[in-house]
Amino acid sequence: MSKGGRRPPPSKDGKRPPRRLLGQNRELAGIKVWNWSLPALAARLRDGSTVRTCPAAGVCAQVCYARQGTYRFPSVQARHLANLEYVLADLDGWRRQMTDELHEMRFQGGDAWVRIHDSGDFFSDEYLLAWLRVMASARHVRFYAYTKEIARFKKLVEPDPPKTFRWVYSLGGTEDHLVDLEADRVADVFPDAESIEAAGWHSQDRSDLLAVYGPTPVGIPANNIPQARHRQGDRTLGQWQAERPRRNADGGS
Repeated sequence: MSKGGRRPPPSKDGKRPPRRLLGQNRELAGIKVWNWSLPALAARLRDGSTVRTCPAAGVCAQVCYARQGTYRFPSVQARHLANLEYVLADLDGWRRQMTDELHEMRFQGGDAWVRIHDSGDFFSDEYLLAWLRVMASARHVRFYAYTKEIARFKKLVEPDPPKTFRWVYSLGGTEDHLVDLEADRVADVFPDAESIEAAGWHSQDRSDLLAVYGPTPVGIPANNIPQARHRQGDRTLGQWQAERPRRNADGGS
């Protein structure tokens, strides 16, 4: 919502943006986290074109939680699509509205967090730079993200990172080879909690914020989705992704 509680004017494509951009689910509300979402993996726009919202997705696309369950509800999919279309049609307008919203009373006090993308990713340089400008204009809010856009972050974020932004590189994407396991904060999805402990990784299951504030490397237990768990098997997403080049070289799929 714009300053003064007024609904923002229509964007450049004539569509009226949502009154509020950030939402909360029950899990994140308990730790005072708001979230912003885009369609997972890719989206077909109303004009018939397709946008890849997770360009560096790899094997993660086969088990993505954001393509299953409640994320498939028509109302949820419509909201995520509207978010993407707003960003694409009027990135400057979106940035101004996001900044204004972050100055509302609910984000004051210094303990508010925004999780950028519980689905979707930083799909372009321009979009990531817009988020960095939002952070610079709302220094009282803290931000975090999981991302597979490793090359983009190393180019645009790592040289001069905002003090209020924390991120974790999530394995299972096509840019896993760019991760420095010794220097970077890294997360991987494990089959279960026991396999996280056995590997000596640190679970974030108690709080999503442990992914960016707790000890590293970070282990995430797989969601309890039978089909996805069957596909992943007893390997992590990082291990699964690492198998792909070898299979291709051997002539496998």
